Amino acid sequence: MRFFTLFFMVISSLFGLDITLSDSKVSNGRTLYIEFAKEKNIDFKEIILGKKSYQVFKHPKDGKKFYTLLPLSYYQKPNYEEVKLVFFDDGIEKNHYIIVDIKDGDYKKEKIVVQKSKVNPKKKSVKERTSKEYKNAMEIYSKVTPKSYIDSKFILPIESKITSDFGKARIYNNSLNGYHSGTDFRAKVGTPIFASNDGVVVLAKNRFYAGNSIIIDHGHGIYTCYYHLSKFNVKKGDKVKKSQIIGLSGDTGRITGPHLHFSVRVGGVQVDPLQFIKLINKNLYREM
Repeated sequence: MRFFTLFFMVISSLFGLDITLSDSKVSNGRTLYIEFAKEKNIDFKEIILGKKSYQVFKHPKDGKKFYTLLPLSYYQKPNYEEVKLVFFDDGIEKNHYIIVDIKDGDYKKEKIVVQKSKVNPKKKSVKERTSKEYKNAMEIYSKVTPKSYIDSKFILPIESKITSDFGKARIYNNSLNGYHSGTDFRAKVGTPIFASNDGVVVLAKNRFYAGNSIIIDHGHGIYTCYYHLSKFNVKKGDKVKKSQIIGLSGDTGRITGPHLHFSVRVGGVQVDPLQFIKLINKNLYREM
């Protein structure tokens, strides 16, 4: 028999599970927070949506709870989706089912004019470079560090006007070319950029599209990304603290002008960074 959850509440099933959802519905491109109360003889294994599996972690601030972050792809279609919680009850594997109401994010479109060579590069060397850079990034995001480096709320990497929101369909030189995978902040060249939280630098290098890029692993499958920088203040392997200056903003890569592109990956999925920060600060670090 399957047991279903539709709304933000604490639920008790015949298995004795107490589960809390951050919201009754979530839009594509955004993240859902799911919390589980620790139960005697119960070991949580994973959450499964479609073909993707997400780990369940011990709550970093409450030893009586576990949690998982369920990221919804930008390309996720609006629907009632079945999410499966896999757990062990006295060593016996069992399932608990949750229905998630996925809504359309209703993202807008924006037109951008850049150098033709930055839209669809034709040179073999450039294609090989971008392919290698993409593969390298996907390898990074696919890794889930079992420990969490963070113990307090996330902050924005810069306090500035937002010039482009997450999710906008991007039309480069009159050709639709995907969507905006992060949030852009106005920043003249040389503006200090701060680490959004504690973590380890897993990438600090120049890339074709993103320019000078930094990626920080915060543990538990959470990564923050900082693009188009003019200067690096950190290198790969460095441990960083929240609010530490990791670099300076710039105009490198595919840009129309100097700014900071800030993005977040959860469980390998690109999500709205501002919604993620609000969500995790409200739920995971609500008492901080």
